[in-house]
Parts: sequence; structure tokens; C-alpha cells
Amino acid sequence: MKLLEDRIKKDGQVLGAEVLKVDNFLNHQIDPDLMTALGQEFYQQFADAKITKILTVESSGIAPALATGMAFHVPVVFARKHKSLTLKDDLYTAEVYSFTKKTSNQIAIAQKFLQADDTVLIIDDFLANGQAVEGLIDIIGQANATLAGVGIVIEKSFQKGRKLLDERQIKTVSLARIKAFVDGQIEFEEED
Repeated sequence: MKLLEDRIKKDGQVLGAEVLKVDNFLNHQIDPDLMTALGQEFYQQFADAKITKILTVESSGIAPALATGMAFHVPVVFARKHKSLTLKDDLYTAEVYSFTKKTSNQIAIAQKFLQADDTVLIIDDFLANGQAVEGLIDIIGQANATLAGVGIVIEKSFQKGRKLLDERQIKTVSLARIKAFVDGQIEFEEED
């Protein structure tokens, strides 16, 4: 998606060989017009899938997931990373390792928000090693719901996340695919 790639080039900051900082528009300060465009693009890619729920992980996936939910006119459910007094019983849970934070979290979704008759689209901000998506897929399986596919805002295709999803034959749409960071510059995959 050229709009997104241009924004990454303009405002993204490469940190080392594997980290891209996009806090100017995606995961600290959020550009609502860009999020709306992302949501519309995910809608176009998955419009035939009869989506009933959008699923993400807090917190950086919420903005693009909400925009996608608005495009589909369906609820957005986000997996919580932290224990809460109000979220303690009847939960689907999965263990997820965060590459950027170097910590593991148990993510949780209340069972009442994900049912066996749901067709779910996962939306997340980044795909690197695939741990967050794998955790969400596990939760979808626990609910006996149907996974329609995965929508990713920014994929780092030089890491293993895409390979894991391709091996499971899961439809995955990434709006920007980065093949490498070279001398602080971003190299994108060519669009098909």
C-alpha cells in the first residue's frame, strides 16, 4: 500500500537491524485518516469472508483493528495483556512473547466475546516472529471459531512470522512488507 509505505519512509525510524519505530502515526500517536485508509484496505481484501469479529492484541493493534471493524461494521475484541479485577473468569488465554519488549505475557479474552459461530479476522500492527498472531490463533481455536485470515499493517518479511502463517495456509495480507533494513534505510518487498 503506497500510502503506508510513503508514511513509513517519511516518519519511520530504523533502530538497529530489526526494529522499526513508527510512534509518530501508529503506536503512540495515531493518524486517524491513515487508520481509516488501512481499515478500508483490509475490508477490500477480506470483504467476501463474512467476518463477524475483528481480533487483536492490546495496545498497538487496537487502532487499525478499530478502523477495520468500522469498515466491516462488526465488533472489535482485543486480547488483554494484563490481569484485571474485571477480567478474571471464563477466559481464553495464550502465552505470547514480545520481540520488542523481550517479555512474555499471558493474553486473555473473555469467552463471552468469542463464540463458535464467529468468523474472525485478526488485525495487528506488526508481523515479525508471529508470536502475537499465534497466540490469537490459539484463542480462536479454543473458542472453536473460524479464522478467516490475518491482516498486518507492517510485516518484517526477513523474520519468520510470515513463514509460520504460510505453512498453516492462512490467508495473510500485509499492507507494507519490509524485506530489510540497510544502513538505516528501509527496503520494501515488491508488490505482487
